[in-house]
Amino acid sequence: MPELPDHYKVLQVDPEAEDEVIQAAYRRLAQKYHPDVAPSHEATARMIAINAAWAVLREATARAAYDAERAAYDAERAAIAARVVSPGQRRSEEALRRTAGRPSRYAAASQTPPPRPPEETSPNWTAGRSFSGGGYEPGSMHRPDGAGAAGRPPGNPSGSVLNFGRYAGWSLGEIARRDIEYIEWLDRMPIGRPYRQEIDIILRTAGRRRTAATDPERRGLFRRR
Repeated sequence: MPELPDHYKVLQVDPEAEDEVIQAAYRRLAQKYHPDVAPSHEATARMIAINAAWAVLREATARAAYDAERAAYDAERAAIAARVVSPGQRRSEEALRRTAGRPSRYAAASQTPPPRPPEETSPNWTAGRSFSGGGYEPGSMHRPDGAGAAGRPPGNPSGSVLNFGRYAGWSLGEIARRDIEYIEWLDRMPIGRPYRQEIDIILRTAGRRRTAATDPERRGLFRRR
């Protein structure tokens, strides 16, 4: 559809402006863009548009006809815009409006989880029931990553050196600096029994384990009266 000139915008007035306001705006712009004042192609084109707008808006009958044509033009443009939007796009927009402000499960999954609080142990914690047994048996234990899959140790060893699993050849201190979760896993496994004392020191140093506070007023079930 052909573009309808916006005479109100040309004269920089509101569509509800009084006749006196429109006349004052025309005079101000005519003084600014008159060819005798601003001899340029841009000013000449601007002055032509200003005169055309004034010719329509200066007379009440012409202005009323223009306002009616402008209203019909805006309504037709809105109808065209509504037809351009496909039904699928409208459904998508409606779904976006319904879910506005609702947290996305994908955004929640991408957030970094909060740090895990350190494990608390009893003041009388010990490394385990027994340090015998629990050795690595290649014939019966599963090695999904293969022995030594982590590669050569990074250096600066400290503590016992493992001879099994993906960190074979690494010391406990080297593993702790690289993968503290593996140290925690080893602490829970029977294969880690021979290293429980060292692992306890590593976890406490790393802040992954701490001794629970004791209550001096609390006594055991069996006590002297």
